[in-house]
Amino acid sequence: MDWKECLKSKIAKEVKMDKNLIVSIRKTASSKIESADLLPKHLFIGKITLLYDALREHLECISIENGYKIYNHECYSAFLKEVLNMSREGDIFDKLRKIRNGINYYGKEISEEEAEQVISDLKMLVKKFKG
Repeated sequence: MDWKECLKSKIAKEVKMDKNLIVSIRKTASSKIESADLLPKHLFIGKITLLYDALREHLECISIENGYKIYNHECYSAFLKEVLNMSREGDIFDKLRKIRNGINYYGKEISEEEAEQVISDLKMLVKKFKG
């Protein structure tokens, strides 16, 4: 789905910036990152879930800062690629989104080695978008 389709189908819409909302969302994201860091290595599924949520929340803040509210995760990829001109990051986010969806909705299992790479990618994007 491209950005124009996200806007046309109202999965993304224009909004006014809300600094209080951004502060609140960033605080929640930080709490999830801290929680993920406290989990032992063998609980990598929990780490992935928490870090993905925190990343998505940071992206929500960036989209609000840019005047948009996005209502599905697929449109965050389009937002990164087409609005922010961050194609590489959009591709990485989309890959992580699919992995997370596989885990959460389809019971897909991943190895500890694959989880290490996923966690590394999540942390890299979180750091980039933390603000």
